[in-house]
Amino acid sequence: MISNEHILYALLLTLGAGLSTGIGSAIAFFARPTNKSLLSFALGLSGGVMVYVAFVELFQEAKVGLQGVYGHPLGSLYTALAFFGGILLIGLIDRLVPSVENPHEPHTAEEMDRKPRNPKLMRMGLMTALAIAIHNFPEGIATFITALEDPALGVAIAAAVAIHNIPEGVAVSIPLYYATGNRRKAFRLSLLSGLAEPAGALLAWWFLAPLLSPTLLGCTLAAVAGIMVFISLDELLPAAREYGEAHTAIYGVVSGMAIMAASLLFLG
Repeated sequence: MISNEHILYALLLTLGAGLSTGIGSAIAFFARPTNKSLLSFALGLSGGVMVYVAFVELFQEAKVGLQGVYGHPLGSLYTALAFFGGILLIGLIDRLVPSVENPHEPHTAEEMDRKPRNPKLMRMGLMTALAIAIHNFPEGIATFITALEDPALGVAIAAAVAIHNIPEGVAVSIPLYYATGNRRKAFRLSLLSGLAEPAGALLAWWFLAPLLSPTLLGCTLAAVAGIMVFISLDELLPAAREYGEAHTAIYGVVSGMAIMAASLLFLG
């Protein structure tokens, strides 16, 4: 039986990860100039954490759980199917977002120096915020479910997602400011887009918790692993390379993996 304190803890972790979009928005408004090398390293770090956790922890835990229910051949098969199901889900979501409004194109704080244009561009800014919210929704589910199953691992996932969300906050706030000329409105809408993550967590709790079983938990963990791998390979690592030198991004990836390996070793 999962306690209310455990649920609240998972929700707060997810909320904190989602609200980190506000940090990115603040950076866009106040930071001059953008430290591209640091941002590239941070994105690589986040990707390394996610890939390592997905394959070493989540996938393996899901496989053990499903093999315990269905045996070796079927348990392994269901784990793989759930993993690729998670990739398919986040891939479909990514395809539904128009490329011109895709929030994972690199942006810098210097773009805020542009002169605001016609308010009709507000639609473009709102669509960018909506795109962020759509992408953040499954991330919220992933963070919440992981934190429920393993609170310590949940902290690592929340931290990786938070790092990932900082440049997304930049990506949201710049078009909104460019459309309206209103920094406060751009900041509020950027922050609001991050609330899709706790919304995803609440949805996961309301709909999945009453049905939670070893089978559902195993499939969910495997799907979460697939979502995290897709996010890393499709969003974090390409963006990290765009922001800085390729080696800087790789150093971040390896550092993220090493940090996770060390932390899991000590926690275990």
